[in-house]
Amino acid sequence: VPILEVCVMFLYVFLLLSVFKAKGEKAKCQIIGSPEPPMLSKDGDVIIGGTMLKYATFYCANKMFHCLFSSFYSLNLREFRFVQTFIFAVEEINNSTLLPNISIGYRIFDSCGSTLASMRSAMALINGQELTAQETCSGHSEVQAIIGESESSSTIVMSRATGPFKIPVISHFATCACLSNRKEYPSFFRTIPSDYYQSRALAQLVKYFGWTWVGAVRSDNDYGNNGMATFVEAARKEGVCIEYSEAILRTNSKESIAKVVEVIRKGTAKVLVAFLAQSEMDVLLEEALAQNVTGLQWIGSESWITARYLATERISHVISSAMGFTINKSKIPGLKDFLVKVHPSQSPSSALLTEFWETTFGCQFSPKNENEKLCTGVENLNEINNTFTDVSELRISNNVYKAVYAIAHAVHNTLSCKADENEICAQKESVPYSFLQVLHSLQTVNFTMPTGEEVYFSANGDPIAKYELVNWQKTAPGDIAFVTVGHYDASLPSDEQFVMKSVNIVWAGNSNVRPRSVCSESCQPGFRQAQIKGRPPCCFACIQCPVGEINSAECIKCNLEFWSNENHSLCIPKKVEFLSFEENMGILLTVFSLTGVSLTVAVGLVFFYFIDTPFVKASNIELSFLLLFSLNLCFLCSLTFIGRPSKWSCMLRHTAFGITFALCMSCVLARTIAVVMAFRATVPGNSLPQCSVPVQRVGVFSCTLFQVIICALWLALAPPVPRKNMAHYTDKIILECDLGSTIGFWAVLGYIGLLALLCFVLAFLARKLPDNFNEAKFITFSMLIFCAVWITFIPAYVSSPGKFTVAVEIFAILASSFGLLICIFAPKCYIIILKPQQNTKKHLMGKAHAKSQ
Repeated sequence: VPILEVCVMFLYVFLLLSVFKAKGEKAKCQIIGSPEPPMLSKDGDVIIGGTMLKYATFYCANKMFHCLFSSFYSLNLREFRFVQTFIFAVEEINNSTLLPNISIGYRIFDSCGSTLASMRSAMALINGQELTAQETCSGHSEVQAIIGESESSSTIVMSRATGPFKIPVISHFATCACLSNRKEYPSFFRTIPSDYYQSRALAQLVKYFGWTWVGAVRSDNDYGNNGMATFVEAARKEGVCIEYSEAILRTNSKESIAKVVEVIRKGTAKVLVAFLAQSEMDVLLEEALAQNVTGLQWIGSESWITARYLATERISHVISSAMGFTINKSKIPGLKDFLVKVHPSQSPSSALLTEFWETTFGCQFSPKNENEKLCTGVENLNEINNTFTDVSELRISNNVYKAVYAIAHAVHNTLSCKADENEICAQKESVPYSFLQVLHSLQTVNFTMPTGEEVYFSANGDPIAKYELVNWQKTAPGDIAFVTVGHYDASLPSDEQFVMKSVNIVWAGNSNVRPRSVCSESCQPGFRQAQIKGRPPCCFACIQCPVGEINSAECIKCNLEFWSNENHSLCIPKKVEFLSFEENMGILLTVFSLTGVSLTVAVGLVFFYFIDTPFVKASNIELSFLLLFSLNLCFLCSLTFIGRPSKWSCMLRHTAFGITFALCMSCVLARTIAVVMAFRATVPGNSLPQCSVPVQRVGVFSCTLFQVIICALWLALAPPVPRKNMAHYTDKIILECDLGSTIGFWAVLGYIGLLALLCFVLAFLARKLPDNFNEAKFITFSMLIFCAVWITFIPAYVSSPGKFTVAVEIFAILASSFGLLICIFAPKCYIIILKPQQNTKKHLMGKAHAKSQ
């Protein structure tokens, strides 16, 4: 069945050729790859086939074909070096002990860089016949393996043709990742890494230098399309956007290529990734020079990045300081000497050698006119420095060298295997050096080159992907050198694959400043990226982040206890707010509190100093000092509300406030009752008992004890605790005391209010007592102040935010305390100090008796 398939394919190609040849003659074009014998050949026990691109590419008058004007073509010296490296490797193996008593021969055809010609070459290598259709096809291949092609598309065609026969094909330059598909290309191998790795390496390179906005141009064939598709996918994963992606083919019209270059010239991206074969690169550069495209940082694929013929002063105006990945360079001992010994006399019948000599030295062996220089044959290649003789950058040539050695080692392994090992080895006796045997051995071949490089193939026929990152840099003489600035090794872990060397890199325009290539500049701190509709993700507008959020690709809200800084670049801890002793309000309230304490102590000292005077004795000494003591506690308890709230301070401040004020109100209530009962007792006919001291003590203790019980229950069931209030303000945390139980708080406050109300009622009823003995009216005024303060406290307390809630409570405590101190004790101190003549028993009793009468 495979033989029938190939025969049908061959007939189909023959019919196509007939049509194409007729059209080619009509278009006055010479189709390269016409049915001619191999360009170079040598007999041997084992024959290796080979194909090469003989001529450099130009346009054809008829764009349907890849063809050249007969007067406008030139020999492709780089490909010719590949061919001579092929022959050098064969001669080296024949002269070694690798294959004793076995010689290797070769058949090398011209592929013309055309898939059609590649198919014809493959048919010739398979059948060993002239390139014409025959009635029958032979069942045996002339060659044991084929080396070629230099282009992915041509290699795909060749591999599809040879695949059914299982004839191994080893490519030295075809990098399309599609060729790794073993189902479609079961007999394909290569000594150059797949573009699967190169494309990803290029994406990592672009990301490494911070270029998120790049242009792309590719060859419109299998090599360019597959390679660029992989690059675009990998680049998107790295966050890189493609501004444009254009495709060209060497056979495109000048107008279409001009349009592609115009897109590149008008693009805003400063970096251009050129995934191009050399032939497409040639035509693109010519048009880029015509349109004066400069200032771009070119990122090249391995196809052209080390092409020496491009590294000229003329081309450097467009692609100065290009950068790209290429396979590692190597040295092949003896190759230079072999190349300079190439001479037409080695094969006088070879038109290829004659053409090479004439092209290299610009002469003719058979001049057509007197103006043409005559070739003498004594010219010396040692004096020539061109692409053919340059062995400083042996990269692809080394791949050819390895491919020949791989086949030789496969033949060696085939001869070494025993018939009982497998079915393939069993065929060795009947069909020696079978291509099936060579194919089987290639799968497991593993050897070390004379240069020390290890060669083996993966299950897909690929080698290990190792690249050098090269940078075009001008040397002192003005030449361009390919300087290695980095490495890529796909066999290493992902975070270690790409490594830059510590060397200087020259950028576009021979500048030392790395170009920036972004669609939108990074947003300033405090702004977020907003996607622009219809544009790639790398193109965005910058919108300011709301307060409390920091910028990234999107604004991120800070945690509850954090807030954004001024430029919204960092979340910082929120400012914690509480009424402290260091701030002005805290200092002011502390001063008032200490002033109250001082005044209370001063009053106590006055009373103590004048303790034996009638006025002080008439003021109920014990209750007066107890009241002064409680007022001192009231003034001091306000200080517990200032400072950072803690577990103990929260419990202390409310309970201390409740108990001290309950004690204060109990004292005032006892004084009021005592005044009223004492006055009533002096009235004739009144049988009310006087309020004795023990009774007063019991009353004060009982009233205070009840408040102590309320506070104890409050602390036991739901005590106040410190709390971070983050609901009231967004940019700061209010550190406050949570009441724990609001019932407990209002019960304490309510009880104090009840005592104050009783004091007020009793004092109001006793307001008409005699002037010299009338303390009730001052108690009435103090209770009015007290009640007014605490009634206004309630709405102010509820509505005040943050630390002002605490300040309102402190203010109420101080105001009511000052009210009691001033209203009750100020008149007494006034009489004691400033009116001593009234501080007599006679004055007090006389006025009181007159008033009662």
